[in-house]
Amino acid sequence: MADEKTSKVAGKRKQKKDMSLMKKDGRYFYANGKRKTSVARVRLYENGKGEIIVNNKPVDDYFFGELIGSIKAPLKIANALKLFDITALIQGGGISSQADALRHGISKALLEYDPELRSELKKAGFLTRDSRVKERKKFGLKRARRAPQWAKR
Repeated sequence: MADEKTSKVAGKRKQKKDMSLMKKDGRYFYANGKRKTSVARVRLYENGKGEIIVNNKPVDDYFFGELIGSIKAPLKIANALKLFDITALIQGGGISSQADALRHGISKALLEYDPELRSELKKAGFLTRDSRVKERKKFGLKRARRAPQWAKR
């Protein structure tokens, strides 16, 4: 009975530590991207096929629709869609916030690869960290700024 429990626990540990998709060999360019409470740790591997892996899943399984297009936008500007394999670990936030953090990280990593891309990426707004964060709730209010309804009588 005890052996079954320990084997289940060991199996769970193996699943967490199995980063076979994340670990690749070769030289890479690293950057952090942020948005709201999301943090994306991005690696661009040279001589890739254009694969993007996010938290051990292909980008098509993790994100959907126009979010994928927004993630690939810095690569399109740099004409580097098929130059790199990208791996990313993203924590925190929601799905849209994570996509923006990934785009920010890819843009910063592209600068590590080629600093001459700075003007094009800056013009597109991909290098600026969008620092808007949810405002905290205040005492006596229903939300950050929403006051209780006022009644004359």
